[in-house]
Amino acid sequence: MELATQSEPETTHKVAISFDRCKITSVTCGCGNRDIFYCAHVVALSLYRIRKPEQVKLRLPISETLFQMNRDQLQKLVQYLITAHHTEVLPTAQKLADEILSSNSEINQVHGAPDPTAGASIDDENCWHLDEEQVREQVKQFLSQGGYYGSGKQLNSMFAKVREMLRMRDSNGARMLTLITEQFMADPRLSLWRQQGTGMTDKCRQLWDELGALWVCIVLNPHCKSEEKNAWLRQLKKWGDMDICPLEDGNYGSELPNITNALPQSNLAQDSLARPRRTVFTRAMEACDLHWQDSHLQRIISSDFYMSPAYQREGESLLFNPQGLPLWLDHVPTACARVDALRSHGYPREALRLGVAIINTLRLQQQRHLDIYKHQKKELLQRGMTNTTNLEGWVGHPLDPIGCLFTTLTETCRVEDDNTMDTGDSGEPKPPVYQHVPVWGCPDGGESYLALALEVALMGMGQQRLMPEGLYAQDKVCRNEEQIVAKLQEMELDDVLVQTLRKQAILLLEGGPFSGLGEVIHRESVPMHTFAKYLFTALLPHDTDLAYKLGLRAMRLPVLESTAPSGDVGHTHHGISIVPSRYPRWFTLGHLESQQCELASTMLSAAKGDMLRLRTVLEAIQKHIHSSSLIFKLAQDAFKIATPADNPPDITLLNVALELGLQVMRMTLSTLNWRRREMVRWLVTCATEVGLRALVSILQSWYTLFTPTEATSIVAATVMSHNTILRLSLDYPQREELASCARTLALQCAMKDPQNCALSALTLCEKDHIAFETAYQIVIDAASTGMTYSQLFTIARYMEHRGYPLRAFKLASLAMTHLNLAYNQDTHPAINDVLWACALSHSLGKNELATIIPLVVKSVHCATVLSDILRRCTMTAPGLAGIPGRRNSGKLMSTDKAPLRQLLDATISAYINTTHSRLTHISPRHYGEFIEFLSKARETFLLAQDGHIQFAQFIDNLKQIYKGKKKLMMLVRERFG
Repeated sequence: MELATQSEPETTHKVAISFDRCKITSVTCGCGNRDIFYCAHVVALSLYRIRKPEQVKLRLPISETLFQMNRDQLQKLVQYLITAHHTEVLPTAQKLADEILSSNSEINQVHGAPDPTAGASIDDENCWHLDEEQVREQVKQFLSQGGYYGSGKQLNSMFAKVREMLRMRDSNGARMLTLITEQFMADPRLSLWRQQGTGMTDKCRQLWDELGALWVCIVLNPHCKSEEKNAWLRQLKKWGDMDICPLEDGNYGSELPNITNALPQSNLAQDSLARPRRTVFTRAMEACDLHWQDSHLQRIISSDFYMSPAYQREGESLLFNPQGLPLWLDHVPTACARVDALRSHGYPREALRLGVAIINTLRLQQQRHLDIYKHQKKELLQRGMTNTTNLEGWVGHPLDPIGCLFTTLTETCRVEDDNTMDTGDSGEPKPPVYQHVPVWGCPDGGESYLALALEVALMGMGQQRLMPEGLYAQDKVCRNEEQIVAKLQEMELDDVLVQTLRKQAILLLEGGPFSGLGEVIHRESVPMHTFAKYLFTALLPHDTDLAYKLGLRAMRLPVLESTAPSGDVGHTHHGISIVPSRYPRWFTLGHLESQQCELASTMLSAAKGDMLRLRTVLEAIQKHIHSSSLIFKLAQDAFKIATPADNPPDITLLNVALELGLQVMRMTLSTLNWRRREMVRWLVTCATEVGLRALVSILQSWYTLFTPTEATSIVAATVMSHNTILRLSLDYPQREELASCARTLALQCAMKDPQNCALSALTLCEKDHIAFETAYQIVIDAASTGMTYSQLFTIARYMEHRGYPLRAFKLASLAMTHLNLAYNQDTHPAINDVLWACALSHSLGKNELATIIPLVVKSVHCATVLSDILRRCTMTAPGLAGIPGRRNSGKLMSTDKAPLRQLLDATISAYINTTHSRLTHISPRHYGEFIEFLSKARETFLLAQDGHIQFAQFIDNLKQIYKGKKKLMMLVRERFG
């Protein structure tokens, strides 16, 4: 019964629940709500039955009651039952009566009759009720949403539900996972992705990974029957054989060894086509071959005190370490999958025992590798490279062995807070709180599960491993690293953990080929930047020297630094050849380089104020980072840290920022970089913060850092700006020193690139007469060959503005010689310059005008522009600029005499030529415009003495030549007679 709310009346639902041996085996409810979990009414009835057992009447099975009745009572019962439910029951009753009365019917072949109230037989399976149809529906719905609307989260919570079922040892766990898998395999996108050859989305891939890992967990159930395992194997094989089944490593054939055998017979370098196809279910299929019958394994997981007798501890043993503690020498990811299976199936204590044995094995292997390396060290260091011994990386592995061990060990150390579910201010769940829990059965009692968790995470992260093939596998390495680091950062480091951290860090630094932080590594090794950044930050407060040693060692990125030596075409190790030089297939290189940059930035920030450490970090950056944009980012980071808003700048770090900035300038000087202007401006800002000497230095060595244009228009201009002078609080001699450097730079740049630097050079040299004259001479020398008319006009205008009209005239005349304006270029951008040049000449006097007009006539063939110049020259008398020492008559100039006569003739000639040109391809819609053009031409003709006669002859000529254009000629007659 549901309580009524204001909007809805009270409703009653009929609920039926079947129990069998303390499990709910079936439920029905009239509410109609469908979900994979029980509805509220089923839960309510179950709770009622648990809390008030005396209110729920217990009855004997109905068959027992019937047995006690005589024939009349039985007839009465049947007839009353049929009467009460005659519509539902009568057809069935008649059918059964017919069958019972027929001697050879099936019903008479069986002794007795069924009783639904009697419960199941002792041999029958009994399992919790699971609404299979509902599971299918929900998974199908979530998959159809393609990872949107939080469906990925929902599917992950279904996976978590499976794990919860396994932990409760509910046999429905495997059934539910089967239903989920069936829907995953029926996802229509699988065949689409396969046809298109595109990879699935990352979210989707992660769900498939979890599905594969869960199947490994299911088949590794330590108490499952062999029939069950065989049934699962058949099912997994069936899915794996489907061509749409996703592959283990994304779209690539796998290079990873078999789960049960870390050293396969096949050669890893073989063509991927020759490799066996590995699907997301392959590992689970391989895990079906594993069993738990090994007596050593059974002893490990069943006792905290399993040790070898003291007298057996001399010499090598495959079962115990020298301290007598048991080892488990399995392929590491497989061993960790066993731990995950124990933990997931509700055997936490056993999982911990096996986990500890695995860690003791890893420790021993680490020590042995170290001993072997010490003997080979000299030879390896001479070769400067190594053939890595770890074929299979543990970080980014499909079975996540390190994450699994870490979680198993830390789970037992979590302090259960009542407010665990509370979230902090940010809305994020609070990080877990851990405490040390001693390892059970540890001989000296000195080990803690928390310290072991930290140790195994450090071992796994520090393992030297080859970069796997394929975008997905590489991306997974990065993602898994970040997940493990995030978990490590949640641990508060006390003295015990710091000791563990220091010990493991030293082992990794000294380590040979097993360690990614060892002295020599394979050029294809996965870089350690993300891990080293964590180690550096964690160790810094406790052991600064060790922190820097680790950080600097990890700065390398061998795949970018070295080419494979000739002898490195395939190191054979245990018969396995590893082919180097896969550099083009490093899909995550951009991410790795940015992580390298993050590590460098972290070290720079920490070394602030310590010149020696800063120098060491700077050298590492210059040696190992090869991307100009990343070095620029580091320079900017260093600058930001060095110049806090509320404190004086740190000069040590500022100098590092400047040095990195100078390196960027040199790297990008001859290459195209879209951020180059930003970089140059930033460098000047940085040098300004460092001080006068830095600015003088960049001005003096400009040619190694900047292009001439950058040096004059950005660098020198900014250095000479009022803001810079104020920022540096310079006295007069210092200002003069800076200005002298800027002028020298300006003249050098003008010599090197007069086209782009001449104007900037003149501007920078304005205050020094000799320098200014030198710059002007450079312009004049370059004018005839290396400069365009627009550059010369710009400088000429600048000269006039500065009060050098004659120099401006000279430059304008030079510019005119470079110009050519055709008859139809009446909107050319240089027209304003030409009009300005003629106005300047006219204002200077008759001589200058006489000099420029022949140049104009030669360069300009556009009639409207020429007539405009002519009109302007006749409006006022020349020489109004009043050049000292010159006399001007003050008379207007005549168009009949030189120099205007030449201009007039050229203008009339241009009108005639233009008219003929336009008439060759004129369309009727341009007739009106053409008539207006002729009217303008007439105005120019009339400036000549016999202009009206010339114009009349010109019109007659047009009528004769173009008489075919009747309509146009009619318009010409109407306007001009």
